[in-house]
Amino acid sequence: MNRLLRFLGVVALIMSAVIVKAENADTTKVSKLEKALSRLHLGGYGEVALSRNFYSDQFDRYTKASKYTGNESHGRFDLPHVTINLGYDFGHGWTFGTEVEFEHGGTESAVEVDADESGEYEAEIEKGGEVALEQFWINKQFWKGELNIRVGEIIVPVGGTNKYHMPTEFFTVYRPEGENALFPCTWHQIGVSAWGRLKHWGYEVQFLSGLDSERFGSKSFVHYGANSPYEFKIANSYAGVARIDNYSVRGLRLSLSGYYGRTFANTLKKAGTKYDDVKGTLAIGSFDFCLNRFNWIIRGNADYAYLSDHASITAFNKAFPTHTGQDGSPSKHQPVAKNAYSVGLEAGYDIFSQIHKTRAMGQKLYLFGRFEKYNSYAAGNQKSAYEWCDITRWAFGVNYYPIKQVVVKGEWSKRFLKSGFNNEPSINIGIAYAGWFL
Repeated sequence: MNRLLRFLGVVALIMSAVIVKAENADTTKVSKLEKALSRLHLGGYGEVALSRNFYSDQFDRYTKASKYTGNESHGRFDLPHVTINLGYDFGHGWTFGTEVEFEHGGTESAVEVDADESGEYEAEIEKGGEVALEQFWINKQFWKGELNIRVGEIIVPVGGTNKYHMPTEFFTVYRPEGENALFPCTWHQIGVSAWGRLKHWGYEVQFLSGLDSERFGSKSFVHYGANSPYEFKIANSYAGVARIDNYSVRGLRLSLSGYYGRTFANTLKKAGTKYDDVKGTLAIGSFDFCLNRFNWIIRGNADYAYLSDHASITAFNKAFPTHTGQDGSPSKHQPVAKNAYSVGLEAGYDIFSQIHKTRAMGQKLYLFGRFEKYNSYAAGNQKSAYEWCDITRWAFGVNYYPIKQVVVKGEWSKRFLKSGFNNEPSINIGIAYAGWFL
């Protein structure tokens, strides 16, 4: 009997050890999973927009303005931007981040030079819009964030809209028009970045491939220059970017940013000897600010751009390629301006801040107004033919935040064009979110 009791005791001890070991293993697995999840970052933003535009949407409404003086209107439903952001902290200062963006709910198409068709451009478009990898970078942090080195597909922080482009960072339903019309937006390219923050100062410098002047246009200036129609980005020319932010005053950010680089012949096809001296140097200077204090949000920007050799670029784009047959080149075949500029100012006041119940619930309701003046053809050859590029825009509306991550927007806006062209009023309604899930 004693032997049996001793045997049962040993079995019980073994079983207890096994159970404890299993419990410890389960606890270790849970701990590892929790640790992994704590390093994972998952989020994004998205916009839905409904518009009624009280003007004609015909392609020649500027060149033949007298044909469209009636009260024509058209409506549009759109998904301007929907993104998924994923990042991970590997530890020891190493992190990575990605952003996949769906623009207008579509898929991206490609252009190639076809050797079987005498070097002609071939393009196939199955659906409008784009799906693009807007960010993919690996980052190494030094000295608690005072210095970071980032390599990959990165955001180019020239101007206020590129740096702060989430829908909770501007009042209008669509992104501010001026910077969006003139520059790539959101501007992203493969490059190397050094950035960080020192007390009240933030900084960033970047080394990138140059833009492609073959994709410049009269209404869009250099907006499409960062896009590549190929499966790679050509880097025959290079560019530099710098940005500096100051946060010395509570609730106020003051920022300067700039871009400098060559843009001509940054493509597959050679330009020819008569263009040997053409550089297409692009210089951009920008100032933007944001004041978020006393229940007010006030934002503004001022941008100015200069493009050298604009006349030669215009001649090249309009004449190239010279072969006969279908032309699928990415060139817009349009005159390109020597100078372009954009000025914008918006201000909104949170009226819910004066109501105790809504303030306690964390809800906000901003009444806002926005003024913009921009010109994608401020100077250059044939300037008189492109006076419709000189636009003044006013917008008034509301932004309602039921929770911090969600905003419902409504606005009335109107573009005022030069005499001889038709003004463009519209009503826009939107709902958007921006935030991190993990």
